[in-house]
Amino acid sequence: MSDDLLYRIALTMIPGVGGITAKKLMAAFGSPQAVFDAPSSKLGSILNANSKNLDKRKILKQAEKELAFINSNNIKALFYTDDDYPRRLNQCEDAPAILFVKGTTNFNNPKIISIVGTRNASNYGLSLCRKIVAEIVEKGYKPVIISGLAYGIDVCAHTAALSGGLDTVAVMGTPLNKIYPAPHENIARQIEKQGALVSEFATCTTVAPGNFVSRNRIIAGLADVTIIVESSKKGGALLTANLANSYHREVMAFPGRVGDEHSQGCNNLIKSNKAALLESVNDLEYLMNWSAKPKVLQKQIEFVNLTEPEQEILNLLKNRDSESIDIISTETGIPLPELSVFLLNMEFAEIITVLPGNRYAIKLELKTKS
Repeated sequence: MSDDLLYRIALTMIPGVGGITAKKLMAAFGSPQAVFDAPSSKLGSILNANSKNLDKRKILKQAEKELAFINSNNIKALFYTDDDYPRRLNQCEDAPAILFVKGTTNFNNPKIISIVGTRNASNYGLSLCRKIVAEIVEKGYKPVIISGLAYGIDVCAHTAALSGGLDTVAVMGTPLNKIYPAPHENIARQIEKQGALVSEFATCTTVAPGNFVSRNRIIAGLADVTIIVESSKKGGALLTANLANSYHREVMAFPGRVGDEHSQGCNNLIKSNKAALLESVNDLEYLMNWSAKPKVLQKQIEFVNLTEPEQEILNLLKNRDSESIDIISTETGIPLPELSVFLLNMEFAEIITVLPGNRYAIKLELKTKS
């Protein structure tokens, strides 16, 4: 496995190779090692000019150093083909091919929320952030809270989650050997014990502003819903919201006073229908269909005319509040075009219902309390 991991890491270190290109190389050559075994001339159609001066030996040496680092620091490297790679993130075309993880959390938790906002948060924004996390805890929910460890709303979301006993994940714009900002070192160490630190960057990566922009797609891709607490007219939080929308995930935003600089971004998102208005946990419950407590079917629901794929869908949805069409496709193995037809038939048969965010659930009247 160490050899496999070595080549997986090396694949992501090839200049110009991001998640999309790495997957193209895997599709073309079958494995990371096969990419390095292939002559550079055969890589040209995918790597273009980057294949001409490709120093494979140097890249493999860098990968060896990275492998030694992760082994000595109890870091896990999740490749996009691994079963424990976050399934929500894997649905995003531009997801990183590899994630470095320090800590332990369930990236496939039934409920995952990203909370982001301005670094220059007001007291009002900080109180809203703490309040929504506290309300989630009071309701008895146990979601994973995702954010970016930055000043302001991000670190507030992490600390609120830690205080409430929730797992929290910090998606970093730096490698795992460089905590940024440095004053958040102690918070990062707490997150390792009650969640995880995550980065797509190897330790040889130069820290650059663009890396922090890049990590926003991971923050958006890991979650079912992204909450924008406070944001000015421009900023990383708005980029995260737009990415979440592009991934067909839900976005919610707290409204602010007209003319308030820190709320212009949130108000614009709501005004342009790019985010649902959020005032309390009740709005989150409604949008995400959390208001109904998870129910278990006491007995098998039987429908004479159910096809085998439809029965698979029903079995998947039995013990879940709801599920996205992407995850239903992933877990049942039914291609999306065919799945859409089956879901439509089941909807017409009044077996399932369609919820906001293109999510599906068994109709409540078919469920009985356990």
